[in-house]
Amino acid sequence: MTEIRYGGLEAGGTKMVCAVTTETSEWIDRMTIPTRFPEETIPEIVAFFEKNKIDCLGIGSFGPLDLADGSPNYGSLASTPKEGWQGYSLLEAFRSLNVPMFITTDVNGAALAESSVGAAKGLDSCIYITVGTGIGAGAIVNGSILEGLSHPEMGHIRVVRHPEDTYKGKCPYHTDC
Repeated sequence: MTEIRYGGLEAGGTKMVCAVTTETSEWIDRMTIPTRFPEETIPEIVAFFEKNKIDCLGIGSFGPLDLADGSPNYGSLASTPKEGWQGYSLLEAFRSLNVPMFITTDVNGAALAESSVGAAKGLDSCIYITVGTGIGAGAIVNGSILEGLSHPEMGHIRVVRHPEDTYKGKCPYHTDC
């Protein structure tokens, strides 16, 4: 009997981390690449998972993501400020792998990992907060990922600038991020 090979992708705004483990949590392979445009980044990731012959794939991605059950855009990035990724379907990008897939936000994926094998193991609820390319938070409540139409906005906080501050900010949607 061969062991199941789990593929995992942390799709971040700055870098993509790919990993393959066995069902007994033994590491098989890992790769980190910069997040470029999809047509440059995705083929490299697909090749990595094909080489490692995965049986399933879990994706934790930057967002916002369309995670609404029944949505025709389920598994796609929404109005992300990451250039070239707006509307991009991550699930469709990996269909050629022909394996079962699960997708959630990168922070919900991290919260799920902490509740399964990390610092929150044995608890029915936890919150995971990260400061990276952006500020994000994921939550496990009563053993389930907290999400709805998209994901809860626990890290996107508008901060009004001092009246003498002339920096206009980097966010393409409003200048007070």
